[in-house]
Amino acid sequence: MSTTAVARTVTDVLQPRNVLLVGLTGLGAAAAGSWTGIGWGLLAALCAGIIPASYIEWERKRGTWGDRHVVDRKQRAPIFFVILGSIGLGSLVMVLGHAPRDILVAMIALWVMTVGLLMTNTVWKISVDSAVASAVVTLLAVVHSPLWIAAYLLVIAVCWSRVALTYHTAAQTIAGAALGAATATAWLC
Repeated sequence: MSTTAVARTVTDVLQPRNVLLVGLTGLGAAAAGSWTGIGWGLLAALCAGIIPASYIEWERKRGTWGDRHVVDRKQRAPIFFVILGSIGLGSLVMVLGHAPRDILVAMIALWVMTVGLLMTNTVWKISVDSAVASAVVTLLAVVHSPLWIAAYLLVIAVCWSRVALTYHTAAQTIAGAALGAATATAWLC
């Protein structure tokens, strides 16, 4: 298998939608201390990952973008606004439904991270995939278990794949990963 094929597989398997679905579902269970938190985690994944991915797919089918990667940073602003609105509405439902504190705080961290991504993106292309992967690993390490830090190997794989596919430079992936970790850590401490 070629390097490009491996990179494509890594970037497709570890895309934000998938990372958020698995990570936030687990985070919801950890935040609630039982399986009852899985519903809150699924709501978080829906708002932070599934709805934005669906919007990207809808725009792709309309011909707005060639694929989910939206490599032209000037075309990315609408995506960030959809993410901010979706996470905001999900957070409101969590507040009204008395969701466990840690899953709500995780949503706020993701919202703040998205603001940082949007602001940075106005002048420089930053890796959303790297930011999401890093934020989810950090959230799991803080809420669930420090052993999740070992999953940073997956974050490194995401960063590598984005560079190998020439979607980002190494600096853009490192900046994304740093932003994801910083916002997750700041809001959970």
